[in-house]
Amino acid sequence: MMMFDQENFQGKMIEVQNECMNVCDRGMDRVRSIIVECGRKWTHITADSFLYVYNIILSNCALLSSPPSPSSFVAFEQTNFRGEMFILEKGEYPRWDTWSNSYRSDCLMSLRPVRMDSLEHKICLYELSDFKGNKMEIQEDDVPTLWAHGFCDRVGSVRVPGGSWVGYQYPGYRGYQYLFECGDYKHYNDFSAYQPQMQSMRRIRDMQFHQRGSFTFTSAT
Repeated sequence: MMMFDQENFQGKMIEVQNECMNVCDRGMDRVRSIIVECGRKWTHITADSFLYVYNIILSNCALLSSPPSPSSFVAFEQTNFRGEMFILEKGEYPRWDTWSNSYRSDCLMSLRPVRMDSLEHKICLYELSDFKGNKMEIQEDDVPTLWAHGFCDRVGSVRVPGGSWVGYQYPGYRGYQYLFECGDYKHYNDFSAYQPQMQSMRRIRDMQFHQRGSFTFTSAT
């Protein structure tokens, strides 16, 4: 991932592949535009280093690439992974308001890769904390409005059997964003929400292809 201190990918640039608890530690006072890439990145070979590389090939040594870059990141308004979340998937973000859905803050001070897994995408939403009340299961598909599928706008707890998801405060993927990685969230505070309000949900894309795409709405047992 490349971060720039000016809009439209201008100014100072730094590259990040791992977690960063404070962008200031990387010499970046502010972040104004971002490019997220994924896959393997090969080292550029200059003319000055050609002879060295040639000798390696003659010695039957493999020229290895760097490790695969993460495909998605979660950024935070404050240092040490605190404050409002911003989900950054592969693509270009020329201004701060292209990664913020609440348009409340233009600050981005820390970030880390999203934890991806090979399991099929599935998430269970519960109306109340401790996995109680009405329950909605979502598999693979994005849901732009929970209301349209008979579920309320209150999500008190969440269980994620597989995949990574992002929930939104309002319909149409607007408002505050909440990251859900594989695991249990017994209370809305566990996913950094100040109130149990959530009205849309979508999965975070990775390099895998999932054929199934359906959701079911049931009552909790």
